Amino acid sequence: MGPSQQNSCSGYQQNTEIAVVLWIMSVLFSRIKGMLFLLFLTWFCSGQPAPPLLRFSVYLDPSNMVYLRWDHDEEEMMTFELQVRTTGWVAFGFSPHGELPGSDIVIGGVFPNGSVYFSDFHVVDEATLEEDDSQDYQLLSVTENETSTTMLFKRHLRTCDSNDLDITMDTARLITAFGTDDTVQFFKGQKFSKSLFLMRYRSPSNSTDPKIFFTYDLRLDNFAVPVEETKYACTFLPLPMVKQKHHIYKFEPVITPHNITLVHHILVYACGNASVLPSGIDDCYGANPDFALCSQVVVGWAVGGESYQFPDDAAYSIGTPWDPQYVRLEIHYSNFYLVSGLIDSSGVRIYYTPEVRKYDLGVLQTGIFTFPVHFIPPGAESYRSYGLCNSSQFDEVNGKPVPDLHVFAYLLHTHLAGRGVKVAQYRNGKQLGIICEDNKYDFTLQEIRDMKEILVIKPGDEILVECNFQTLDRSGITFAGPSTMNEMCLSFLFYYPRNNISSCMGYPDILYVAHVLKQEASDAVEGMMAMDFVDWNNETVKTAEKAAKEADQIVVIKTINEIQKNESGLIRDIHIPEQALCHNISAQLTLSDFRATANLRLAAVHNFESSTTKETVSLPLLFLTQLLFAWIIFSSEYRK
Repeated sequence: MGPSQQNSCSGYQQNTEIAVVLWIMSVLFSRIKGMLFLLFLTWFCSGQPAPPLLRFSVYLDPSNMVYLRWDHDEEEMMTFELQVRTTGWVAFGFSPHGELPGSDIVIGGVFPNGSVYFSDFHVVDEATLEEDDSQDYQLLSVTENETSTTMLFKRHLRTCDSNDLDITMDTARLITAFGTDDTVQFFKGQKFSKSLFLMRYRSPSNSTDPKIFFTYDLRLDNFAVPVEETKYACTFLPLPMVKQKHHIYKFEPVITPHNITLVHHILVYACGNASVLPSGIDDCYGANPDFALCSQVVVGWAVGGESYQFPDDAAYSIGTPWDPQYVRLEIHYSNFYLVSGLIDSSGVRIYYTPEVRKYDLGVLQTGIFTFPVHFIPPGAESYRSYGLCNSSQFDEVNGKPVPDLHVFAYLLHTHLAGRGVKVAQYRNGKQLGIICEDNKYDFTLQEIRDMKEILVIKPGDEILVECNFQTLDRSGITFAGPSTMNEMCLSFLFYYPRNNISSCMGYPDILYVAHVLKQEASDAVEGMMAMDFVDWNNETVKTAEKAAKEADQIVVIKTINEIQKNESGLIRDIHIPEQALCHNISAQLTLSDFRATANLRLAAVHNFESSTTKETVSLPLLFLTQLLFAWIIFSSEYRK
């Protein structure tokens, strides 16, 4: 067939398609008349809708090629805008734990002729990608310029599709991928994974910066990091000297650039003004106990965290006779590779202002008292430990009545074996709810997270911290301690108004645990040593977990002035609230949604790995498909 014949046939085919479209339009107009006319008038005259305001954003890859903006609303809908530096296909989704199998993925792009494709998939295994029967991501737009593809879409936090992963208060493992053209080869494209907390409630735009502010660094000065796997370096530093009350309203880490992987966490503790403090730098928990003085947290940063600005109505007070004048700076170094010659000047930068806020904030440290009896058996798929705070003695320890604690943010902390942290609240023996949790905890992302709503803790309430650990890769017992290979189970609750209580943590009666495991012991030291003689298997792991939960809890309450009081209590069950109802996005289509939904199944990606040519969809057929979807939608609404 010659070129002229090809052009003639092509033109004939195009004219036929247009004729079919016009005939169907006449039929549809006779059925839905004015309603459809208004629809197409809006379609052709309005152009692209204004993009939604998305408060949060982050790059998802080291080279800053993949940029994500997102936000969520009161209707449990989350909107994403993915911008990728490619003119090919792009993909975005969620992974159970960072791996591909089980992932929930959407793929989209723009064909060379301008038509778009977009669809919802799930990864079956390392080589198989299947399209979901239920399409639960709603496309809002896909655009492309000379260098980038931008895909705007939304979904419910919890869909009704078993192949979709819920968006929760846990850390999300995001998967992104892209190709250089529109031949979708998902497993051959560039792929990235990143841990991210999506359920944020406050962005920088929600905070008000004071007109007058100052900065002040709390840092070590050219500290020679020893050739040790773990080092806790502490020193005591003065806070800014001010003549009237000021508020610390923001802080940020200041990490020596080449030591970014060396610094595990930084904590700043307030010291009582009557404390006698040592000078110099020393091991925080070594031979000199004075370097462990001061235990009321002011600010804290850990690996993966960023700067944090307190809400507009609360900040940390300095400059009054009741405020601390000195702090203890604690930096945890993890020198896994035993590198020598490292010099560090890391610390934190605080921002403070004379424009004081309504409340003075404080930080309450809860969880498991790290020393001396916390342990995790080896070879455990899941092992839960518990630390109790019984606040019934707060008034006595504080020296005056403690007002209600209004909790607005939290920071959860474990080490490498931690898989989840949950904090529950009880009053008069009954659970009120979950204060905060992260059931997919990631050691590399430890950040302060805002509460959705202010939560009130009354003196007398109990706060229970549960940590879930996994030690399948360990052959010996993991003990609590400062090293990254040791473990911790902590929750830092940021609240207002401030009181004198620094920490309220618990630990189980280790003698009871040892006896249940049929080990002889007469004191806590022997009880811990006895754990090395247990034949650890699935049965003894569960026996130890149950015994530690049943044992009496010793609760240790400390104040800023190092006053300590021991209390006791029992571990109660944590009841998990019922899940919210799932949503089927296709049941909520509106006139403004139909155009995007009509394109959900237009992606030519059913057999991507074997595809070698670009599939295109002619604009008349695309238009026809959209008309058919419109007819279905209007017919169903008309019958209502």
